[in-house]
Amino acid sequence: MNFETESIEFKSQFTEEIYKEVIAFVNTDGGVVYVGTDNDGNAVGLSDIDKECTRITNGIRDAIMPDVTMFVHFNVQEDKVVRITISEGTNKPYYLKKKGLKPSGVFVRQGTSSVPASPEQIRRMIKESDGDTFEDNRSLEQTLTFNEAKEAFILYGVQFSPEKYRALGITQKENDIYTNLALLLSDQCPHTTKVAVFSDEARTVFRDSREFGGSVFKQFKETINYLALCNKMSSVIKGIVRTDRQDYPDEAIREAFLNAIVHRDYSFSGSIIINVTDHKMEFISLGGLIHGLSPDDIRSGISQTRNKNLAEVFHRLRLIESYGTGIRRIFNLYAACPKQPQIEVTSNTFKIVLPNMNTLSAKEPKAIPAVTAQMQKILNCISENGRITEKEISLLFGLKKTRVFTIAKQMRDLGLIEVNGRGESKYYTRK
Repeated sequence: MNFETESIEFKSQFTEEIYKEVIAFVNTDGGVVYVGTDNDGNAVGLSDIDKECTRITNGIRDAIMPDVTMFVHFNVQEDKVVRITISEGTNKPYYLKKKGLKPSGVFVRQGTSSVPASPEQIRRMIKESDGDTFEDNRSLEQTLTFNEAKEAFILYGVQFSPEKYRALGITQKENDIYTNLALLLSDQCPHTTKVAVFSDEARTVFRDSREFGGSVFKQFKETINYLALCNKMSSVIKGIVRTDRQDYPDEAIREAFLNAIVHRDYSFSGSIIINVTDHKMEFISLGGLIHGLSPDDIRSGISQTRNKNLAEVFHRLRLIESYGTGIRRIFNLYAACPKQPQIEVTSNTFKIVLPNMNTLSAKEPKAIPAVTAQMQKILNCISENGRITEKEISLLFGLKKTRVFTIAKQMRDLGLIEVNGRGESKYYTRK
């Protein structure tokens, strides 16, 4: 008959197996370990009770992470049995220091046995202890290297050293345990970016496909370089004037991908997906919008970061200027284009679609109008303010009224703007 229960464990002598039992109890509902008893609970005693008690207390203190001693109490009984009372811990999961934060090092109580915790149990314990913010939670992987991160920080002139880890959120403030942010920046980052180039708009025939892994810095660099190869240059000749233009503004590609990296929900295990066809480029990230935000809010520049520390790292490296400006910048880059970028949101995904500026649908056979730098600046002002007057155009460029009228007429002829009102109340809006 086994006298052990869900909350009682018997050990005849000290072995390192005791650490596993303590971890299981502190990770579950607590319990008691008797050292110096047989399996029936009968005292057999320890030969040198003081020495053995010291070994047990020191071993538990040194072998288990995080510090478990405040939840463990020792009592030496008259029959030379050490009674170890373990309370349920508040900083789960506790684990064997030499094994790390993984199933081989984390144990839970299951019936009368102490068994390895499943990855799902470990994640649940982390979430319950650390909260719901993924990037602040302890990483399941603690053997991390940061070669790509160091290169990126050096490239952008920012110091990167272990002394800065806590300030950056790479380690938790109360200890040196790596966070999930550290995992994302590390060379061991498990998340990837997948790029597929298709021959058809139905996305059934592949031309090429790539998967980029490693640190998010490595993914950013390699994905942007690859997408540059997909961004073709087209030429339009009008009379003796030749105009060269890429399919997509480089900055729009960069901002769309940065948005996917910084704002995706990394608690999902899937990849960032980028689909490229002859007519568009799609950036799909997991997680949807944070509750309370709408696509219109995003287009207006309203932003609420899901991964605050990750966004701050990219901001420190000047890869992003400030929160909420990236999407607005993309729409400004397309201000003169007949087709505008699209934002599509589901409960678990966020997609931004960039139209190819050098191709049009069958319903739009006309060529994309040539737009001067002055016209683009006027369009940007309209995008930001909703309208612009001739007086504002004059002040913007220091031009006379007749020249302002000429530019406005050219833009109206190109179908870029339309006039509203008359006389002093006249103003222009996007057509």
